[in-house]
Amino acid sequence: MTENSVPATLIGPTLADMQIARGTVAAVAQVTPVETSRFLSELLGSPVLLKCENLQRTGSYKIRGAFNRLSALSTEERSRGVVAASAGNHAQGVALGARELGIEATIFMPTNVPLPKLEATRDYGAQVVLSGSVFGETLAAAAAFAEETGAIFIPPYDHPAVVAGQSTIAFELLEQVPDLDTVVVPIGGGGLISGIASAFKQLAAAGGRPVRVIGVQAENAASYIASLEAGTPVNIPFKPTIADGIAVYRPGELNYLMIQDAVDEIVTVSEDDAARALLVLMERAKLVVEPAGAVSVAALLAGKISGTGTTVAILSGGNIDPLLMQRVISHGLAASDRYLTMRVMLMDRPGELARVATILAGVRANVIEVLHTQHGPDLQITEVELDITVETRGPAHVEEVLAALRADGYEPKLDKRRN
Repeated sequence: MTENSVPATLIGPTLADMQIARGTVAAVAQVTPVETSRFLSELLGSPVLLKCENLQRTGSYKIRGAFNRLSALSTEERSRGVVAASAGNHAQGVALGARELGIEATIFMPTNVPLPKLEATRDYGAQVVLSGSVFGETLAAAAAFAEETGAIFIPPYDHPAVVAGQSTIAFELLEQVPDLDTVVVPIGGGGLISGIASAFKQLAAAGGRPVRVIGVQAENAASYIASLEAGTPVNIPFKPTIADGIAVYRPGELNYLMIQDAVDEIVTVSEDDAARALLVLMERAKLVVEPAGAVSVAALLAGKISGTGTTVAILSGGNIDPLLMQRVISHGLAASDRYLTMRVMLMDRPGELARVATILAGVRANVIEVLHTQHGPDLQITEVELDITVETRGPAHVEEVLAALRADGYEPKLDKRRN
């Protein structure tokens, strides 16, 4: 990774390609709003804004790259139809783009794809084929379909036209935020950040404003960190992550080269960081964002990014399954010390449970779950075990709750599995 400069031999689409893509993409994609975040601005000590691609058509930025690639197909290629493999956002982008251009689209999706993403893809007019329990199997099935039928495969990130389509966000940002200094971008396969970073670097080389570009990956899917250290794209072991939209375990070949040349820094965030960011965006910004789309904010919350100028965090998508949202919100509440789960040993006699409840009420901790049992390998015959979860108002309130129990002679132990 280098300073704000363009390599002597340009990799990927040219600035002219990107400017043409902007005109193409404008036919279908919205210019998404940029919102100021007072909370994040105070946290960082400088202005922070949010680029709301979660409010884009299809719920993510993917429509930009997909439509640009589809628009470049010849009449003969369009007549053969297109095929893609995706668990969600790319599927919807290809489906809508194909519908707008009158192209028949077949989308292969994993058998365990969330129902809202499946139905949305079908509603955009694509033929959906469920194949494979893991994405590698789904991708192989789509490739076989393309080979058998002659349909054109539309990749999610590793193609110059796709990258050029995603780069259009950079042009919007320079118009919306003239004093822009830093952009924070989620990274999966790398199509979004490679387009944005290359556009900024080429514009800077032409005399435009230099912009620092920082990428963010989930710790459990940090393929670019490993690849940059190795000096070449590498596969990393599969680890599950709530940021499933950026769970890509090998960088795109073109994207890797572009990121290596144009991106200034890449950081990672934990599962707790991502869950906390989703919760903050809901509470403070009133925005529904999927975990993958919220990792840019997660990096800010986790103190991974510093700066004194104006920073924009890109919210890359908002397509989240309601069931996953429920789990992530609960996880985010726990990660933010808004839930406290603890284990308290009580004497096995009447009134002990009521006594604990009175203490908790006295410090305004609302009980939401209780397990009271006389059975356990570590219990004395005169003891019972109380597993209790309460709602709290943050770290200071947690300490107040624990101190109140200790002052009355109890020894609460935090349940590390749930805190």
